[in-house]
Amino acid sequence: MKVSVERFDDIFSNLKPVLVVGDMMVDEFIWGAVDRVSPEAPVPVVDIVRETFHPGGAGNVVVNISTLGGEVHPAGVIGQDREGETFLSDLLKKEIGTDGLICDPNRPTTLKTRIIAHSQQMIRVDREKKGMISENILKSLISYLEKTVPTVSVVVISDYGKGVIGERLLEELIPLCKKHDVISIVDPKVGNFGYYKGASVITPNHYEAQDLTGIMIEDENSLLSCMKAILHRISCETVIVTRGEKGMSMLMNDDSIFHIPTKAREVYDVTGAGDTVVAALALALSGGAEMKEAVVLANYAAGLVVEKVGTATVTKEELRQRIEEDSEEA
Repeated sequence: MKVSVERFDDIFSNLKPVLVVGDMMVDEFIWGAVDRVSPEAPVPVVDIVRETFHPGGAGNVVVNISTLGGEVHPAGVIGQDREGETFLSDLLKKEIGTDGLICDPNRPTTLKTRIIAHSQQMIRVDREKKGMISENILKSLISYLEKTVPTVSVVVISDYGKGVIGERLLEELIPLCKKHDVISIVDPKVGNFGYYKGASVITPNHYEAQDLTGIMIEDENSLLSCMKAILHRISCETVIVTRGEKGMSMLMNDDSIFHIPTKAREVYDVTGAGDTVVAALALALSGGAEMKEAVVLANYAAGLVVEKVGTATVTKEELRQRIEEDSEEA
């Protein structure tokens, strides 16, 4: 299935607001060069050239939606620290509202530091505090969701297992989405699998799908069995499995399965590719795309983002151009 440029323009001219709820993080990239080995240990010495910061985790979903031309409302928790200030500053520069971001002085902003040399990631260091958010923070977050969900068309639940997404929050959020006829899309973590029941769409990657079900994906039959198991246990409408170089597969609750081959021309870095998928999917659905159309557009966006190094985003113009090029090649 293809999406024409004309259909793309129609979808992206009718975008509605999207709410992103989840674990907000900061991705730090230390860029450098290596030309010697340390005399202290058999490790390379990186000469730092520059450092960059980018909203990560659910924040990367937020920025992807904004870069694609959508209106987005982030909801989550940050710390009262330098990283939290960096996160807020970046969103404000992009003219993204921050009313749904709650500051917790007792919880640091999750920071993932990656050292990159010659376009290759050498090591990653994580600084974070896991564990569920406090009762007071949870109440404040739910209060914001109750006000905001009725004003959007799609809610993305971006679960990185850092403590924002949990049973209590999902017990409030998923029924709230149903009450207001809002599509809910879950980018899951295995530990919270049992709490996603009733969501509209779930988007595990190949490995998460296996872990969620205990079914090893070895061929199309085992993939179908795995996806059916997820569909049944979550009682959702659609399961979308991202499969790396094999593209994406979608199963709907009418048992129709749909495979989409990857659109990546070259793969440099898969950092944040899942965030781009869920962002493009949510935005396309907000613009009135059918589910198959939305998955095709999300697959194009994923193909573009893995061609870039670091936590990257895709613009509406880049996405449109790739679709136009693909149409001309056909």
